[in-house]
Amino acid sequence: MNPKSPALSPVLFLPHGGGPLPILGDKGHEKMVSFLKEITSELGEPAAILVISAHWEEEQATITSNSHPEIIYDYYGFPAEAYTIQYAAPGNPGLAKEIHALLTASGIPAKLDEQRGFDHGLFVPLKLICIQKRKFPVFNYRYSRIWIRESISLLEKRLHRCERKIF
Repeated sequence: MNPKSPALSPVLFLPHGGGPLPILGDKGHEKMVSFLKEITSELGEPAAILVISAHWEEEQATITSNSHPEIIYDYYGFPAEAYTIQYAAPGNPGLAKEIHALLTASGIPAKLDEQRGFDHGLFVPLKLICIQKRKFPVFNYRYSRIWIRESISLLEKRLHRCERKIF
């Protein structure tokens, strides 16, 4: 933590709408898309983005640790173009390991996952807020059902005031 820098990293709830529909121009998602695009200028320059996802279930806290996660098309029944969407944000294995160490040192069972890619709960909102154009490392965090309160509280306390700006 840098005592000279009191600024807090933002914590955001990012809606993703119905599968890929916001990216495909669905009229029912226009307000959501507008909101996501408008907040881009307010975000500043993060060192990385940590997305806490409910789209990915694990028995213990799990952090993506692949340097180039692939897209997971975890939806069905959409037009063919929905399965060609790309999101090429890099991962950050080093930072993923730091978060893993933070959790385990605090007694929260955690693991790294080098295979997990980005599901639509991550790539839809981040693609809409233009994060991909800025190439910040992005990674997914899946909380454990047992340790949800403890792990999210710990991450909030530690990451919220860290030297690197992590959204």
